[in-house]
Amino acid sequence: MSGKILEISNLDVHFTTPDCDVHAVKDLHLEVREAECLGVVGESGSGKSQAFLAAIGLLSGNGRASGSVKYRGQEILGQSQRALNRFRGSKITMIFQDPLTSLTPHMTIGAQLVETLCVHLRLPRDEAAKRALEVLELVRIPEGRRRMSQFPHELSGGMRQRVMIAMGVVCGPDLLIADEPTTALDVTVQAEILEIMRDLKDELKTSIVLVSHDMGVIAGMADRVAVMRGGEIVETGPVDEIYYAPKHGYTRMLLEAVPRLDLGDQSAQSKVKELPPDAQPILKVDDLRVHFPVAEGWRTKDLRAVDGVSFYLREGEALGIVGESGCGKSSLARALLKLLPKTDGAVLWLGRDLGRLDGEELRKLRRDFQIVFQDPLASLDPRMTVGESIAEPLRSLKPHLSREEIRRCVRDMMDQVGLEPAWINRYPHEFSGGQNQRVGVARAMIVEPKLVICDEAVSALDASIQRQMVDLIRELQSEFDMSLIFISHDLSVVRQIAHRVMVLYLGRIVELADRDVIYGDPRHPYTKALLSAVPIPDPKLERAKKRVRLTGELPSPLDSRAPLVFLKSKAIDDPEAVQYRPKLIEVAPGHLVAEHDAVT
Repeated sequence: MSGKILEISNLDVHFTTPDCDVHAVKDLHLEVREAECLGVVGESGSGKSQAFLAAIGLLSGNGRASGSVKYRGQEILGQSQRALNRFRGSKITMIFQDPLTSLTPHMTIGAQLVETLCVHLRLPRDEAAKRALEVLELVRIPEGRRRMSQFPHELSGGMRQRVMIAMGVVCGPDLLIADEPTTALDVTVQAEILEIMRDLKDELKTSIVLVSHDMGVIAGMADRVAVMRGGEIVETGPVDEIYYAPKHGYTRMLLEAVPRLDLGDQSAQSKVKELPPDAQPILKVDDLRVHFPVAEGWRTKDLRAVDGVSFYLREGEALGIVGESGCGKSSLARALLKLLPKTDGAVLWLGRDLGRLDGEELRKLRRDFQIVFQDPLASLDPRMTVGESIAEPLRSLKPHLSREEIRRCVRDMMDQVGLEPAWINRYPHEFSGGQNQRVGVARAMIVEPKLVICDEAVSALDASIQRQMVDLIRELQSEFDMSLIFISHDLSVVRQIAHRVMVLYLGRIVELADRDVIYGDPRHPYTKALLSAVPIPDPKLERAKKRVRLTGELPSPLDSRAPLVFLKSKAIDDPEAVQYRPKLIEVAPGHLVAEHDAVT
């Protein structure tokens, strides 16, 4: 057992459900060695998470595990909770995907860290508080003393995930199991979290199991990789061997499905249909603003979600809008479709100001523009069959069609988006995430709109399903000759589909240009930081890559100085003062860049 922290043999995991017995993990064999990172990769449902939840005794009530799990030679599978708690949380810790479900909402960050140390290491409270502060600094949480007194809801998603890592390492564990720790995070925050974990492995010699569906994330972290499919390991080996000489077809499929920024237009995924030179603008947006009044003590301040955005969209064009959480992408999308009231500015559709339209006049125009949301289950009525959901826009916007004509249209559209027409009477819960997203696309496309907005429509999907959805959207756009606004925080996905790219930061445009210009010659520091943070599914390139880092935290959009993060030379050091507004400068034909200070 020399050098082995964890050894899993013949592990089987079953779940009893009302329908049948589900065999989630099948005869699993794995080992984790000292001071190494084992990457466990596979699509949703492959059994990755359940294998390690079973290993440390965290299966749900309807699950049962058999086989052998040894920690430093000691059998731990099937032990009592009391016995498991002697090393779980101190010697073996686990970081979950959603930190909000793991942190106690009514306890401060400091109290939760101190509790961990007091329970597992029996430290006095004052010594535990000192150690907790040191660990917050270790995981690069600024102003650690202030964070100790804050509650989870007061921190950003990235900060909460750092707190979870701090809780995971505060007792100096042998093994850290990270289950999709960066999936829900923005690309720059993801890069920071992975860098922290890499430093912990190198400096503290902590062994890490990194569970992910993202081959790019695994490439930069793992020493060895295990590929799982259908509850089984189909391939395992050193990271370079898996990436450069994969033997199993499923491993090759996972690697091919990942969009790669480093390949540029050498990648077949990046081919975008050229626009005709005489394509005319059909949508014009002029100085659009969406502000939300927010109570702050005894007064009200404006949160500037969209803060003076202007652009145009041509017929048949795909415009990519990128930026991190809180940059105003979704607020902009909803304001364009008048699903959200604008504060100021104008949205012109084929020359008509949508702000002046209301009632029946606006309703008639609704068939021209549709939206596909990020979470299909949140936008589909669970009590309606998918056929009824897809038919609903037709019944509303084309009332002259007969029931039989509507049913025929629905079946044809289901076939076009890759859904079996025979499934017309099934309900959303009977479909996978990718299939439900196809239902959302079919619902948007059924009225043959001139504009479709995809708001993070593929961000929650596995890479292979994501690639299928992107191909489908491109095919439908070409077939129906429609315009497209594709919103995402993932620049590698946007490259596959967009003609032009617009980068948003705190409600303002910081860069706008043709796709090849943005990816080949980015000018704004924020664009450069986003591009450098995108993981590349190539271990050597990912390890050697130099990142452009943004210093400090994302400022509050309530702070009047927020738009001047990259132009601090113009900022007045007073959050209440009227600040300078950075201008967009045309640095080359069609290439707009917001004013910013020179980066030294």
